[in-house]
Amino acid sequence: MGTPISDYLLIDNSNSFTKFALASLKKIGPSRKLRTAEISEVTLRKLLRGWRWKTAVLSSVVPAKGAIMAAFLGAGGARVLQVGAKLRLGVGVKYPKPKTIGADRLANAAAAFAAFGAPVVVVDFGTALTFDIIAPEGSYVGGVIAPGLEAMTDYLHQRTALLPRITLLEPPGAIGKSTKHAMLAGAVYGYRGLVRQILLEIGQELGIPRNLPVVATGGYATLIAAGLPEIRTVRENLTLDGLRIIGNLNG
Repeated sequence: MGTPISDYLLIDNSNSFTKFALASLKKIGPSRKLRTAEISEVTLRKLLRGWRWKTAVLSSVVPAKGAIMAAFLGAGGARVLQVGAKLRLGVGVKYPKPKTIGADRLANAAAAFAAFGAPVVVVDFGTALTFDIIAPEGSYVGGVIAPGLEAMTDYLHQRTALLPRITLLEPPGAIGKSTKHAMLAGAVYGYRGLVRQILLEIGQELGIPRNLPVVATGGYATLIAAGLPEIRTVRENLTLDGLRIIGNLNG
């Protein structure tokens, strides 16, 4: 008996890592991950060995690597659906230059709207910190981009002689009793303050100063959301689920 064929191969190609997952029309299946810098025809062939799918749904924010994957997948004969603002997303887009919206952000908007309706804000804790806003009428209207948490702490290590590279986790308190703990307090508490203030400004601009629905995703979502009651839900696979939804809408 051969390997079953999945409806989709979902690919979330971000700056640091690229996630691959098989999916049916209704749910995400097994997943694998590869450092984006390592993507090539050779590594793709090895990573995808044993998997079969009908349609590849590709979200890429790294054009050179996205092109490699699209060419590799297309050469295999499968349909390749590259996410962009011209596709059916299940959510409206009211943005001056839709082509400039990152594919991952469109996938997040599609998933958030499908799960929570509107209004809703997606906070993605990736290499960059992004906020994507779906207004009450159900359209994507814009966002916010800030430095990622890891980028901020790595910068301190790279630009100062005595500050180490740290593993990000919950600090023991606001007053650091060591260099490491002081850096953790600055990073985690400071980042929560950044996120809280941006969400406050977004809510006021939307005319929703309280109880703005917010969903978080990305590598540090759980850590930062633990101290932010403003974030109601953390969805680890929000982007992949958005790709599945977009695949269904553009079948």
